[in-house]
Amino acid sequence: MKSFLVIGLGRFGIHLTHKLMELGNEVMVVDQDEERVAKMAPVATAACVGDCQDEQVLASLGVRNFDVCFVCVSDDFQTSLEVTATLKDLGARCVVARADREKQIKFLKKIGADFVIHTEMDMAHRVAMRFSADNAFDYIELTPKYAILEIETPGEWEGKTVAQVDVRRRYNVNILGLKTGDEIVPLLDPEYRFQPDAHLIIAGDKDAGLRLMEKE
Repeated sequence: MKSFLVIGLGRFGIHLTHKLMELGNEVMVVDQDEERVAKMAPVATAACVGDCQDEQVLASLGVRNFDVCFVCVSDDFQTSLEVTATLKDLGARCVVARADREKQIKFLKKIGADFVIHTEMDMAHRVAMRFSADNAFDYIELTPKYAILEIETPGEWEGKTVAQVDVRRRYNVNILGLKTGDEIVPLLDPEYRFQPDAHLIIAGDKDAGLRLMEKE
């Protein structure tokens, strides 16, 4: 279980809070709109009405105690910048800011955001990758170089063991597990023999993963 601070209860902040809570985390939400806070109070672990442009308000929240602070302000980019900068000044461990436009990303990173989410860009990229490859079922880019993918077992691997294929050395990826329905089973046995039509969850070098998606 982790602890999160969600600043801004627009649509993104609300959806994010619901999902974080569903995953069993502790979440404090903050917004200056009393009505929004009141609606989310029964959902979140804690809820606070406050203007997070005020450094004293942020300081009173104990931002150092949260694993991640999300800045979800969407209607005022200047506010998003100020809140992000103040969080870092107060010693927040990790700050994730939301950008509405591509050019906002570099400004948020410049003032200290550890990660920047551009919802439309991120989703468009993921969808494009997902539907461009015949053998890919899901795609999550971790960094420009690394990604997690769900793929079909390459035909040339079928019947061979993980050790025989020598996946890590030859393909520069790690197999995290097998997916059956909605369940992912960790794959740790080097003697496992790859089965036809099995879905694999792999992680590692993005380009290597994309090449595997093209294998039949």
